[in-house]
Amino acid sequence: MYSSRQPLPDRRVYLRRRLTVFGVLVVLLAIIGYLAFAILRPLPATAATLEPTENLTQTQTQIAWPAFGSGAIGAVGFDGVLSSTGAQESTPMASITKTVTALVVLDSMPLGAGESGPELTLTAADQRIYTEVIAEGGSAAPVAVGSVFTERQLLEAMMLPSANNYSITLANWAYGSVDKFLAAAKTWLEKNSLAGTHLADSSGLNENSRSTPADLVRIGEMALAHPVLSEVVAEQSATLPVIGPVTNTNKLLGQGGVIGLKTGTTRVAGACLLFAAELPVGGQTVTVVGVILGAPNHNALNSSVLRLLTTVEAGFREFPLVAEGDTFGTYTTPWGASTEIVATESASVLLWQDETVAVDVTAKPLVSGEAGLDVGTATFTVADSVIEVPLALSGELDDAGTGWRITHPTD
Repeated sequence: MYSSRQPLPDRRVYLRRRLTVFGVLVVLLAIIGYLAFAILRPLPATAATLEPTENLTQTQTQIAWPAFGSGAIGAVGFDGVLSSTGAQESTPMASITKTVTALVVLDSMPLGAGESGPELTLTAADQRIYTEVIAEGGSAAPVAVGSVFTERQLLEAMMLPSANNYSITLANWAYGSVDKFLAAAKTWLEKNSLAGTHLADSSGLNENSRSTPADLVRIGEMALAHPVLSEVVAEQSATLPVIGPVTNTNKLLGQGGVIGLKTGTTRVAGACLLFAAELPVGGQTVTVVGVILGAPNHNALNSSVLRLLTTVEAGFREFPLVAEGDTFGTYTTPWGASTEIVATESASVLLWQDETVAVDVTAKPLVSGEAGLDVGTATFTVADSVIEVPLALSGELDDAGTGWRITHPTD
């Protein structure tokens, strides 16, 4: 029996061809879609691998406080008292009182840098004050009726030779009377949170003019912060109307970095010294302010202050925190790109004794980045100070190539 295959109808051929073409197109579109997805899809950012950090600690130095009296020491830029010795309650402060008097007078009669201030013509009342102070056995400087002093010169007469009579003249000039001055001093002390300090007179001859070592450190820092008073207390000598040449009673000026501030001596208070000194520490200068009350004499007091300052200087250290280029971590991506995280600058901090520096490092996740891109921060915290150092890429962090993207669709 004979049979033969008949050609498919034209419609069936057409449909088969369309299915074939359609299938090819589907495959091509799938491939194109996959490639587009693999190449264009956003890759997950890579987290930095940070190196472990530890708190940094300064070593401690023994401070050479004298065996006598009481005292405290602080430093400009550091909160409170850094070290102390002896009883810390309120005690007679002798002529250190005049430092408070100067600050209270300047509160009423301000002086700016380079200013001498208004002039005062001394009267018979000022001459009587001089006579009364001499009778009390207090330190005094001569007065001539009709002589003219500027405010700065009166401050010099009070602070350098420690003339009690000129402290009274200043108080009268600024406030009208000593009683009004003392009321103003009480308000000023309260305003400045100096609760341990009380003035019973303007000179400190009265044993009820008292203060605590901690308050006196703050008072010394305030004196140093004043543009005129800081100059006055640093003067070795001055030439004043009528009085003539006067010499600062602070014999430590110029020794051991000492730049002020005020001596004091009474039978009850003993030998006292409120002092300030500039100490070199690394590439910086630290200004310390301290006080010793109740020394047996000024020779012993001065020797003890110089020994104290040597050990205080050793108690500070310019502590290196980080050097530019130091490594804090790395980025290593799944496709094999890698670069380090480095500090973009150097930083150091001035530490006292056993202070601890806390270290915290943060870096954001990255897919890629150019060399020098800011990626995070190294934060160093000591007491109330915070130092932040920017972190950046040391080199380029390459993006994933096309080949890796195509072969790692799920990574």
